[in-house]
Parts: sequence; C-alpha cells; structure tokens
Amino acid sequence: MPDVKHFDPDAVLEQVEQLFWQRGTASTGVSEVVAVTGLSRSSLYATFGGKRELYVKALRRYVEQRSRPVFDRLAADDRGLPAIVDFFDRLIQARCTGEHARWGCMVSNAHAGSESGDPEVRRVLDLHQERLLTAMHAALSKARLRPGLDLDATADLLTLLAYGVNLRSRAGADPSHLRAAVAAALDPLRP
Repeated sequence: MPDVKHFDPDAVLEQVEQLFWQRGTASTGVSEVVAVTGLSRSSLYATFGGKRELYVKALRRYVEQRSRPVFDRLAADDRGLPAIVDFFDRLIQARCTGEHARWGCMVSNAHAGSESGDPEVRRVLDLHQERLLTAMHAALSKARLRPGLDLDATADLLTLLAYGVNLRSRAGADPSHLRAAVAAALDPLRP
C-alpha cells in the first residue's frame, strides 16, 4: 500500500525555498528545515532526498515560479528601454523593500556560494542566466537605441547589472544608489 502524505510537498518546498533564499544553503542545517516545516527528517528525506537534493529542488522552484514569470514579462514587453527601466525598478523595489528585503536573489546568492560548484546547481544557474540574457536581448531588440550598439554585449552588460543589483541589495545598498547605477548604464544606450 503506498504511503499517504499528510502534507503538501509544494507548500513545504516553498517554506524550504524561503529558508535557503534568506539564509543560504551553507548556513542552513537540516534541523532548521525540520523546525520550519514541522516535518520529521524521515518524511523530508523520503519526499525530497537529502539536503543537497532539497536545495536543488528549492532552487529550481525559485527559478520557475519567481524568475521565469519576470523574464517572460520582460521578453514580451514591446516598449523597449522603458520595459528594461521597469524591470530594474521592480527588481530594486523587490530587493530593498517588503517581505524579502535584503535577501538578494536566491540565484545570485547561489552564484556567490560554495554550492555553485555542484554540477546540478550549475545547470540551474546557467538556465537562469540564459533566460535572463534572452529576455534582455528581446527587450533591447525592440528598443530605440544608439546606432551601432552591440546588442549581444549590451544584453550581457544588463544581465550582469541585474546580478549586481541582487548582490548589492543583499549587502544593504541604498535603493537610490542602485537606481543611479542603473540610470548610468542605460543612459548611454539611448539615441
């Protein structure tokens, strides 16, 4: 007879995602995961695997449910540079205020952590990078830009800027300084 789960695995994964996002994988122990979720170790291991597997699943969930919709919206937006400005405004707002203020981005945090050496984590990080780069490129391709601008290099620059905003916000950067840096990067793109 199959084991009946008395909990919602996705709800538990959301709790774990937030724990790893806020604290990082290296400083989060399984005992903290047990305390936050209210599940036993055996239920966690039976459902998700060990801490590494649980982290990878939480990271994938973050990318699919938090990052991907934002990237899809940016790529579909026909406004060009105003869409990119809006992307950065929302990013700074999300990273500096509200429930997840000063948590940074789970993906950026993973890039900076020891977990980035794990091949499975690296695949998730690379997928995130590719999606963000593709969305930036799509938005730039619809923009009125300075003639002769290299779209590929500019999309790379803006992608790196997004990661920088994420890391600096976690370190407590002033939102006005982040906005000024974004403006300095975007202003030379205009015709």
